[in-house]
Amino acid sequence: MNTAVDLDPRLGEIVAAHLTSIPDFPQPGVLFRDFSPLLASGEPFQELISGIAEYYRGRVNAVAGLESRGFILSSPLAVELSVPMIMVRKAGKLPGKVISESYDLEYGSASIQVQPETVNGFENILVVDDLLATGGTAAASVKLLEKAGGHVSEILVLMELKALNGRALLGNTPFQSLLEL
Repeated sequence: MNTAVDLDPRLGEIVAAHLTSIPDFPQPGVLFRDFSPLLASGEPFQELISGIAEYYRGRVNAVAGLESRGFILSSPLAVELSVPMIMVRKAGKLPGKVISESYDLEYGSASIQVQPETVNGFENILVVDDLLATGGTAAASVKLLEKAGGHVSEILVLMELKALNGRALLGNTPFQSLLEL
């Protein structure tokens, strides 16, 4: 039996120390949170992935990365955990048989897709992304992965924009954020 450890609060400190804010990107009025300096940091990025893996080791049997910045986090995490990585992509980006889930945006809607054979009935999927804003993409990913025959045991993001109350859309799905903004 795996002995669970707490998610180390220093992981959020690593994210905060390597985060930059870019005003008016990608459009006026938006403050973009860029974690590129973390990716370029080498050892701190490795410490982040290792710390997350320590927490989830033995608790998940697959990691699902949300396009696109969730891929950057979920791939090394899946390798560190020795579990499969599932890609959840925007519509039209995956070949072969796919299933879709649509969700509402502020103005309009969007769709995400997964190749159902990659889900393989995994019962403890960790969904990983860089940011939780309104919660639409994360909530849709849970529905999509479960429609494909898996079960999401938790969602993990590096950063959460608390003022947008994205957690409200996640229902009872356990959720972790390393840094609240």
